[in-house]
Amino acid sequence: MKSVNFAVERSQVDGIAIIGLSDAAHKAEAVIAPPIGNMAYRFRVAGEDVLWFPYASPAELQAKPVLCGIPFLAPWANRLDGDAYWANGKRYLLNPKLGSIRRDAHQQPIHGLLNFSPYWEVTESGADDVSAWSTSRLEFTRHPDLMAQFPFAHSLTMTHRLSAAGLEVETAIENRSAEPLPVAVGYHPYLRLPGVARDEWQAHLAARDHLVLNDMVIPTGERHPVEFSDPYPLKSAVLDDVFSNLIRDPDGRARFWVEGGGRRVTVTYGPKYTIAIAYAPAGKDFICFEPMAAVTNAFNLAQAGIYTELQSVAPGEVWRESFWLSYTAG
Repeated sequence: MKSVNFAVERSQVDGIAIIGLSDAAHKAEAVIAPPIGNMAYRFRVAGEDVLWFPYASPAELQAKPVLCGIPFLAPWANRLDGDAYWANGKRYLLNPKLGSIRRDAHQQPIHGLLNFSPYWEVTESGADDVSAWSTSRLEFTRHPDLMAQFPFAHSLTMTHRLSAAGLEVETAIENRSAEPLPVAVGYHPYLRLPGVARDEWQAHLAARDHLVLNDMVIPTGERHPVEFSDPYPLKSAVLDDVFSNLIRDPDGRARFWVEGGGRRVTVTYGPKYTIAIAYAPAGKDFICFEPMAAVTNAFNLAQAGIYTELQSVAPGEVWRESFWLSYTAG
């Protein structure tokens, strides 16, 4: 399906079903792999790749998965401080024997259950005069292995939409359970400035508060004003930092960006993404501005009274929010 400028195309690459969105007027394209976590693994503008994707094809990603592109983190983003979490005053245990838990260097559960999930099903795709889009749905409730780890009946709907403004990723969470559904989801976009050495990159961190983390990279509850320069040079810098109290523009959105060599990549956060993580490890030519609905270890910190801003979805209701990627050069 296509319009004058926008088009959507379903195809396969090395046996992996993909969906391509294109904008001829701006020479932009996005490619999503629904069978691999519904991950957008390409966002290309005028021939320049904005996403870090260290593979020749999505089949290689499926064979040897690592986080790249724009992975979805749910039902919790980042770390839990153990193999249990609290929700609605009850303590739930994770089952490591199901083989669905990823762990960090400290053996803490990290980034939820859906990073590379094959359970997404495409429900709609199309193009009109202003955008091209693809919508996929994951019925969490239908999968016993997921419900065993997070026993809240719900469904997830994700829409990737390419327009003149860039790439929007919208997430909707429908609570089908009889109790409130806590929301601690997020995304981990891996961003790059094509053709520009990292020593030339500078980052804008649109936040007022910098959260203090312990040795396990878990927030302590303490926070202090952001001390980074603006913009912040990334030459020799390493970031793995959590920010809150985001600085919002009049439209209610917060904008983080990295720029250098006349190029800029911007990540724009909708209002319900209240937390930002900036991740730029040593020796890597990427930076991640991660839209988060809650802080790291939010379920357990909320139970302890340390974190008071945990969002939830009432039974029968829907939580919905977007973030946007845009790229400019010249």
